[in-house]
Amino acid sequence: MKKEGFFHRNNKHPTLKPKLTFGQRSSDRLSEFAGSWGFIFGLIIFIFLWMFMNVYAFVNKWDPFPFILLNLGLSCLATFQAPVILMAQNRAAERDRINAKYDYQVNRKAEREIQQIIKSLDNIKRKLK
Repeated sequence: MKKEGFFHRNNKHPTLKPKLTFGQRSSDRLSEFAGSWGFIFGLIIFIFLWMFMNVYAFVNKWDPFPFILLNLGLSCLATFQAPVILMAQNRAAERDRINAKYDYQVNRKAEREIQQIIKSLDNIKRKLK
């Protein structure tokens, strides 16, 4: 199983919810796909093929220049894709907040332990003198 940093599947973080809703899982997967270079290059290829086929096709130019149907499709893609990606970003921000809070608690505990060690070392130094 591939571990994904601090938030891998078997993590027992005290404040994380291990069970995600269908919408949360979907938004995470879509944002991973839609935010990848593969998606961007695929979309660029699709757009150029669409324009090439509509400019140079001799028959059945279903979307002649200025490509109104292509613009409609891209607008619809952006309309649905943007909120889903924002949901995934909100979840990532929530995970970051939880992680920062947890890190702060760990750092505070480490600081207290270091102060105790320093006090113990000071006591040892006094006893040795």
